[in-house]
Amino acid sequence: MKTTKKIAAGALLVSAGMGFLTQSAWALLPIEHWTQPSGAQVWLVQSPGIPMVDVQLDFDAGSRRDPESQAGLAAAVAMMSAKGVKAAGDAPALDENGLGQAWADLGASFGASAGRDSFSYGLRSLTQPELLQKAVALAARQVAAPSWPDAVWQRDRERWAASIKEADTRPGTVASKAFRKDVFGDVPYGYQTTGESLARIDISAMQDFHRKLIAACRAKISVVGAVSRQQADTLVKQLLGPLQAANGNDCAPLPEVAKVRDLSAPKTENIPFESAQAQVLIGQPGIARNSPDFLAVMVGNHILGGGGFSSRLMEEVREKRGLTYGVSSDFSPGLDRGAFVIGLQTRPDQAAEALKVSQEVLRKFIAEGPTDKELKAAKDNLIGGFALRIDSNRKLLGNVANIAWNGLPLDYLEHWTERVQALSTKDVKAAMQRMVQPERMVTVTLGAKP
Repeated sequence: MKTTKKIAAGALLVSAGMGFLTQSAWALLPIEHWTQPSGAQVWLVQSPGIPMVDVQLDFDAGSRRDPESQAGLAAAVAMMSAKGVKAAGDAPALDENGLGQAWADLGASFGASAGRDSFSYGLRSLTQPELLQKAVALAARQVAAPSWPDAVWQRDRERWAASIKEADTRPGTVASKAFRKDVFGDVPYGYQTTGESLARIDISAMQDFHRKLIAACRAKISVVGAVSRQQADTLVKQLLGPLQAANGNDCAPLPEVAKVRDLSAPKTENIPFESAQAQVLIGQPGIARNSPDFLAVMVGNHILGGGGFSSRLMEEVREKRGLTYGVSSDFSPGLDRGAFVIGLQTRPDQAAEALKVSQEVLRKFIAEGPTDKELKAAKDNLIGGFALRIDSNRKLLGNVANIAWNGLPLDYLEHWTERVQALSTKDVKAAMQRMVQPERMVTVTLGAKP
């Protein structure tokens, strides 16, 4: 083990020294894609500059797959994946401390997370053969055979419930939860973890979730690093082999998830709350990530409120009227339509005026679209910052995983800038009008004074 530690430490120093090299040509590196006999799909970018590999495994097992009565289940499964692994062959069982120490000894990292749509595992390791082999073997155990210690779950569930209870005393949390409920209603995107829903989650529920949804044939794996196609293919097979043996490879279609619905009418909610700052949220369902409007909406949102101090909302609400320190707009597309939202904080006695101005800016922008000057500035900013989206293996991995998860073309990154550059003011206006209906918005204010 000492030898392994020395190799890990030495190689990490080398990679740290190389980590600041600019990889400006990465956008042009080809993305290779193939399907393994198990049904697992692999996307690879070979990046030989640094002796490191990043791997992301994605499954359709995000929080939208939670039963409503057990909201938080996917996140609980992700959390428990790091709490220990069962014995495997000559390798002994490891508790959470032993597992953490094993990763530290390898100079590698591995973890799980549950988003709204996907359940992800992420591995980062140096490509020194001795280290990589051990890291992949340990990651494969963690994916396939978590030990599910009940005492640890009881402890962490209590902590989690306490943190939710504490968060529910904060004005931002209260406003955000009300907004989410009003926008999504009773569909899975609207489910919210509570102390009560956590109390209904036990080890058997997590095991059942893992067994049904985490299968090799459902995996979408993104790989970026100093590995060949053959090495990446072998690595993925080693990662998924124990999972396939443990959970089988049943790829029967998963049940359909209830879709986000359009709002039938506007909804306004004023929540009394004693706070130094009032919270204001305006929004509605937006677009899905596979929408052909995505790039036009991205540019339009940048102009409206996503572009910082250069945005219309900042100009009108902050700069001209001093009603807030900051106001922004955002949209969060996923497999279904995430929320489009405008958010700000202001003095309680200014909330009504700040809300009115924000609504007026939104209505005008949707009706008229951007000016030529605004569009050019947004394009320059977004295209100029494109290199920063892919200037490390980890960022590049995120982009590759985005392509894999959303079924985007393999040349998506290569043509991103030209597709953004080709957008016209008419394109942006039409896309924003398709997404936003100002007459049917959810409006949540919290802590506002008459």
